[in-house]
Order: sequence, then C-alpha cells, then structure tokens
Amino acid sequence: MKRLPNILTLSRIVVIPILIWSFYVEGNLSNWIGFAFFAVAGFTDFFDGYIARSMGTTSKLGQFLDPVADKLMVAATILLLVAFDRIVGFHILAAIVILLREILVSGLREFLASLSVSIPVTNLSKWKTAFQLVALGALIIGSAAPPWLPAELVGHVCLWTAAALTMITGFDYLRAGLKHFD
Repeated sequence: MKRLPNILTLSRIVVIPILIWSFYVEGNLSNWIGFAFFAVAGFTDFFDGYIARSMGTTSKLGQFLDPVADKLMVAATILLLVAFDRIVGFHILAAIVILLREILVSGLREFLASLSVSIPVTNLSKWKTAFQLVALGALIIGSAAPPWLPAELVGHVCLWTAAALTMITGFDYLRAGLKHFD
C-alpha cells in the first residue's frame, strides 16, 4: 500500500502511448477510448497525492514523478490535439500559454529546489488543473460526442479558462520565485 501513490503516478506515464495510439485509430470509438484513458489518468493525479498525504507515505520518487507525469500527459495531449486539428486557429494561443507556463514553472521549481526552497501548490492552481483536464478531455472526445453534448465548445471554453488561470498562477509563482534571485 505504501507504493500505491507511485504506481498511480507511473500509470499516468504508461497511459501516454495508449493515448497517442487512440489518435491514430479511425472512428469515434477511438476518441472515447482516448478519453477514458485520459480521464483515468486525471483521477490518478488527484488520488496519488491524496493517498500519499493521508497515509503519510510521501516519497522523494513521488515528489519528483508527480509533476513530471502531469506535464508529460498535458504536453502530449495538447500536442496531439493540435496535430490532429482538434485545437485550431486562435485556440492554439491558449494551448501555447498553458505549455509555456508548465515549462516556466518546472524550471523555476527546479532552480528553487537547488536552493532548498519550495513553492506550494495554490488552490487556484488546482482549479487551473481541473479546467485544463476538463478542456483536454472534452477536446479528445471532440466530434465523437453525442449531439446533446457540446464537447468542442466545453473544451474551448475550459481551455481559455485554464489559460487565464495559467497566466495568473504562473505570474504568482514567478513573483514568489523572484524573491530568491540575487
């Protein structure tokens, strides 16, 4: 049970090739298969940290792997959605904002870790992640959604909401990190 959070984190990385495969298979079923794996990965993002904290089993491996798994999953999904024309036109700007923030915050966290400084995840960042996961999940479904489910609209609205929150939280992290630059 002690290793369960690390296994859940690793499962997010293992899902990435399956998600990639789902984009190359034709038919609406592949959209739903990709969504199902993406959704499971999203749930493990919540549960691995929750289980580790509640059981007091946080590990150095988990602290390293969790943000890496998150960023790999988000980056791979965004790149696939753009490559397969599910994020197009002006919406690509929102996707780029999200990707750039992920790189910036990762670099900042790595630098600050070398100074033994950590920046805790804020509640607003958790909301950003939630909107991001809903956006990407809806866009994975895309045109395979039933007529009553406006998946593409939900995806685009949530993508822009995530991008706005990304700008705010990225600025907050940068401002907090700049205090440690001399």
